[in-house]
Amino acid sequence: MLAYCSIQFLTGLPGSSVTLSRQPNLLPLRPAAWKPCPLTSKEVKMELTLTRPDDWHLHLRDGDLLQAVVPHSAGHFGRAIVMPNLKPPIITTAAALAYRESILKALPPNSGFDPLMTLYLTDNTSPEEIKLARRSGVVFAVKLYPAGATTNSQDGVTDVFGKCLPVLEEMVEQSMPLLVHGEATDPNVDTFDREKVFIETILEPLVQKLPRLKVVMEHITTMDAVRFIESCSEGQVAATVTPQHLILNRNSLFQGGLQPHNYCLPVLKRETHRQAIVSAVTSGSIRYFLGTDSAPHERRRKECACGCAGIYNAPVALALYAKVFEEAGALDKLEAFTSFNGPDFYGLPRNASKIVLRQSAWRVPESYTYVSGEIVPMFAGQTLEWLPSNS
Repeated sequence: MLAYCSIQFLTGLPGSSVTLSRQPNLLPLRPAAWKPCPLTSKEVKMELTLTRPDDWHLHLRDGDLLQAVVPHSAGHFGRAIVMPNLKPPIITTAAALAYRESILKALPPNSGFDPLMTLYLTDNTSPEEIKLARRSGVVFAVKLYPAGATTNSQDGVTDVFGKCLPVLEEMVEQSMPLLVHGEATDPNVDTFDREKVFIETILEPLVQKLPRLKVVMEHITTMDAVRFIESCSEGQVAATVTPQHLILNRNSLFQGGLQPHNYCLPVLKRETHRQAIVSAVTSGSIRYFLGTDSAPHERRRKECACGCAGIYNAPVALALYAKVFEEAGALDKLEAFTSFNGPDFYGLPRNASKIVLRQSAWRVPESYTYVSGEIVPMFAGQTLEWLPSNS
């Protein structure tokens, strides 16, 4: 007879817990083609049963690429805040509604995945568009890209205070969060200082001027961002954090030669910054929540003379977040980060369904092929120790 034991860790949030079970590793059913391939082992393993997570920062692209990547996110997450930086960008509510329909059509059969749409802020966005977005019931935030900061940001904002204040004031009235790509675009600013300078010149003055504006600083990468988030009013300013910025530092761009699949924006930073973000995220603070910034590009667009920024991590994100919290001795705080803090910030209900993370070694595919080429995932060909599966 097989013996099982369960350990329950309280998360510190009312009515919530993480259940961990230890059991012998049972041989899984043969996975579908896109699913991870478990490696057999006779060791006793651990299981975590979590409220289904959401991804509060996700790039799904469009066309063939959308068809290829959306099953990975839909298999693990209940909802996702979908980024609007397509070509052309999603600048109107009507465009957001049409994009949402494209995503829903691309989902696997019987999927319950809910795409939460965003608008792309420009110098010409009107307060009326914000009202339309709120009334739509499907647009949940507005994204600020400083013009030229990252992929498809050329139509972004050139002057936050000179051209966008009426829109931001309307967002306060509509309780519409502002999602910020926090990097200065002045070419005289060092690449590794862009986040720090943006905080000093844009974000700090903005939250002082509009203290009731809900702000999410996306994909934070520095101890400067941690200090800023901690200095703001809890519940008004928060941050999403990616697996790459929790696990990799800037050495990962160059070890063994130039590594294009570790190149993203904001760029990876020093080890001291990585450690500061890990400490903040695993502390149990409600100010931080899961946002993968999973950003797929066709392989040839990454491995070229001028490669695209973006890491495709959707298939491995949950396994990597679990690794970070396990190594920090904070598995009891994982569920709040993945499943509670995000919906609580947005004023949305937590998911009712569950997902299981099992300690079971599996090998990440070298690539995923699709109609127009192939996509190389984060940690391609490497072995990970946590395997997500639906409960």
